[in-house]
Amino acid sequence: MDTKLKCLLLDDELPGLTYLKMLCEQIREVEIVKTFNNPEKLLAEIPNLDFDLLISDIEMPGVDGLHLAGMLQDKLVIFCSAHKEYAADAFNIDAVDYITKPVKMERLQKAISKAFKRFHKPDAAKKFIQLNTDKGKTLLYFNQIEYVKTAASDSRDKTVLLSDGSFLNLKNVKFDILLKELPEADFCRINKKEIIAVKAIKFFNHNEIVLHHLEKNDKISTLILSGTYRSEFLKKVKI
Repeated sequence: MDTKLKCLLLDDELPGLTYLKMLCEQIREVEIVKTFNNPEKLLAEIPNLDFDLLISDIEMPGVDGLHLAGMLQDKLVIFCSAHKEYAADAFNIDAVDYITKPVKMERLQKAISKAFKRFHKPDAAKKFIQLNTDKGKTLLYFNQIEYVKTAASDSRDKTVLLSDGSFLNLKNVKFDILLKELPEADFCRINKKEIIAVKAIKFFNHNEIVLHHLEKNDKISTLILSGTYRSEFLKKVKI
């Protein structure tokens, strides 16, 4: 890899920031542009900084890491936090990865590699796939998809739940074709009849997945996690 990711580091606790900097200096894919222990100072300097990746804490005084990341345009973000409960929110804003403290070198290297692949991926600009529906052709944007399931009326068709709560009926398309087109890091097959977006997950255990989406009458949406696909699913959501 002959191109480095220009990186900013942010943590309000100086020992944590120093340790993170020490780890990053050992990773050849990274060039540290600047470190910050105050999110507001980072925001003030953003217009004058040339960077590709932000590695940030979440719970900080003033502006928290999630809100700060939302203010950045077209920048990759990796979160390092002592709190696991923000993971779903982090992936909802398309974070590259979420690492729980204390940060380990191997785990940070894995996150940096994911960021590097996303940054240099030739088709990174692709945001949608063209598919046939029962109403004609559609441009299905990846960030609108919550889950895809086999249609009740015809197993050759697929029903898509969109982020606005509406449903779309895709005609005569196979899961294998969809999985080839969908961003690999953002989607996972969980059983023979369903694919879900990682961002749609609220809770999960060994056998079930609960979605943020509520069904009619505010009923919780619960999906089955099949043993066949469990290992691959756990890799996708591993923290």
